Amino acid sequence: MNYRSICLLGGTGFVGEHLAARLAQEGVYVKILTRYAHGNKRLKVLPTVELVEANCHDPAVLEREFRGMDAVINLVGILNEKGRKGEGFRHAHVELTRKVLDACETAGVNRLLHMSALGADASGPSHYLRSKGEAEGLIHVHSNKRLKSTIFQPSTIFGPNDSFVNRFAGLLKLLPVFPLACPNSRMQPIYVGDVVEAFLRCLDDRSSHGRRYQLAGPDIMTLKEIVSYIAKAMGKRRLIIGLPDVLARLQANVMEFVPGKPFSRDNYNSLQVDNVASDNDLETLGIDPTSMDAVVPGYLSNSGLRGRFPEMRQHAKR
Repeated sequence: MNYRSICLLGGTGFVGEHLAARLAQEGVYVKILTRYAHGNKRLKVLPTVELVEANCHDPAVLEREFRGMDAVINLVGILNEKGRKGEGFRHAHVELTRKVLDACETAGVNRLLHMSALGADASGPSHYLRSKGEAEGLIHVHSNKRLKSTIFQPSTIFGPNDSFVNRFAGLLKLLPVFPLACPNSRMQPIYVGDVVEAFLRCLDDRSSHGRRYQLAGPDIMTLKEIVSYIAKAMGKRRLIIGLPDVLARLQANVMEFVPGKPFSRDNYNSLQVDNVASDNDLETLGIDPTSMDAVVPGYLSNSGLRGRFPEMRQHAKR
């Protein structure tokens, strides 16, 4: 691997932990910028990973920490914001991307890998999708002969410690009857190990410069089918009731104000667009998509989620 030092933004998140572990296996030095370097014990045990306490929204900090790095990977993303007007999404997705691009230019970094989302569109129906689309537009404009960028657009990502399958699993434990908004929304869930593999394969691949890659799993499923599958994998018999649109909107309006915002109006708006790849680029990258059935039962079993980080790293290495 030609890129031996990488600055990773969003490295303490779900995908970030998996990617950092895989890069460490390759002997790559990984600098993770985080507001809370004292936590994240699972990352601290990785020999080539360094956690640096820093504010990644400070342009001066980005410029300083990018200097001497071979590449930058930006995984920062949010699914909900504190407010409801889109400022939080723009701050995390658009404004940060602009600062990252400027810092790459100033610090002399010539390789950028960026995590976007399937369905990202500056004219999309939700703040989430619009801000992701705007960020892609910025990268496209700033990419030039010196800065080589690659954008990844994954569908919903699953894997050990994810917030997607595990959130539904937690709710299914409590609710024998499960009212589900947007039950017919279609998704193509992708395993986190496949996403990580796509990043690794593109990092050194010159043919990936300036490209966008749609990343998706092997199966297209409705949200109701996914939730029903999770219940089955848990060994729970649950009645999943798909809500009509008027009740789905009402649920979003109510859950918007629940602590943790488990479902919001912006989530509802995002679900109006199918999260399905028009052309799954995993095949282009030579990656065989992993099904939910090959992974999900393992981390929803009675063994629980703890202690699975070493196992995950072994599986991701394949």
